[in-house]
Amino acid sequence: MKVRDIMTPRVVAIAGDATVAEAARKMRDEKVGSVLVTEDDKLLGIITDRQITHTVVADGRDPKTVAVREVMFEEFVPLEPDMDLIVAVRMQRELAMRRLPVVENGKPVGILSVSDIAAFAKELIDCVLVEGEVRQKRARGWE
Repeated sequence: MKVRDIMTPRVVAIAGDATVAEAARKMRDEKVGSVLVTEDDKLLGIITDRQITHTVVADGRDPKTVAVREVMFEEFVPLEPDMDLIVAVRMQRELAMRRLPVVENGKPVGILSVSDIAAFAKELIDCVLVEGEVRQKRARGWE
C-alpha cells in the first residue's frame, strides 16, 4: 500500500509572508487543520491549528502581525506519493506530527493525516470482520 492510496490529495497553501490570522481564516474556510506554506509551488513548511494556539495565542502574540514564516514547522521530511504506507506511518509517529505533506517532483500534492490513516484502518478492520463473518456462516452451512 502506498501513501497516495489514502492521502488527502487536496493542497491548501499560503505564502510565508501571510499573517497567522490569514492562515487561521484559510483553515476555517477550507475546513482543514493545517495549511502548507509555499513559495512558487515550493514547500517551505506547514502551519497547524495547534501551532497557532501554542506559539502565538498562548504566548499573547498578535495573529494579525505574526508572519506564518515565523512560526511554521519546517523540521520534517516530506513524504512521497509512492512511499510505502507503513514507512510513512512510522515516520509520522517518530516526528510526532499529525499531518505530513506529500511532495512529488518538488511540488506539494497532498497531505497524509492521522485521520486518513484512521479511516483506512477502520475500513481494513471492517473488511476483515465481514470476511470473518462470511467464513463462519459458510463453515456452519448458513450460506
